[in-house]
Amino acid sequence: MSTTFDYHNDLVVNPAPRCPCMLVLDASSSMGGSRIDELNRGVSQFIAELKSDDVAASSVEIGVVTFGHQVEQVQPLTCVDDIIDVGRVEACGMTPMGEAVELAIQKLEARKQQYQQNGVSYYQPWLVLMTDGEPNDHWQAAAQKLKNLAQTKKMVVLCIGIGEDANLSLLSEFSAMPPKQLYGLKFKEFFLWLSQSMMRVSASTPGDSIRLPSTQSWDSLDI
Repeated sequence: MSTTFDYHNDLVVNPAPRCPCMLVLDASSSMGGSRIDELNRGVSQFIAELKSDDVAASSVEIGVVTFGHQVEQVQPLTCVDDIIDVGRVEACGMTPMGEAVELAIQKLEARKQQYQQNGVSYYQPWLVLMTDGEPNDHWQAAAQKLKNLAQTKKMVVLCIGIGEDANLSLLSEFSAMPPKQLYGLKFKEFFLWLSQSMMRVSASTPGDSIRLPSTQSWDSLDI
């Protein structure tokens, strides 16, 4: 689990432009077994890859919100260099996706205000939603809010459906970009792609148009 972190002091000590990325991860019971194991390994690999890049390590901030038996921010938005241990995500419970998305938006918006108050420039925040199921809460308002943020270029939103049974039609309600499907257990490939994308963003100038890398599993994306 994450430790207490002094966000404001960090922005003074390290004024590098920030690229915040919030992972919103399904931790419901349907994610049990090998899926949750591979998801945990993928998140650890994601952070390790970013730590290996000097620019990304001081610019990319990672946060993690999980949703299962409860909605919880298990990792506040923190510079990759300062992340010690995210902690293991366990699969249990239902799928309160709408509540998780709402919390993630709140945390990203609050962090943007901190950047502005401290005169730190920043890239569009990223929100990556990963799920193998369908929400069991009142998700429509959160989905519309997130989609509006994506459409107005205030947030990069990636929705990833895990497995062949993922409801991509429903996930399309959360983002301006079509949702992507992760087949099998290709979490490693996805998080490698995501880390490469973060490196590319952090090496650019805030506001620039960026061509994200493509892999065998993912199409190229412009943001």
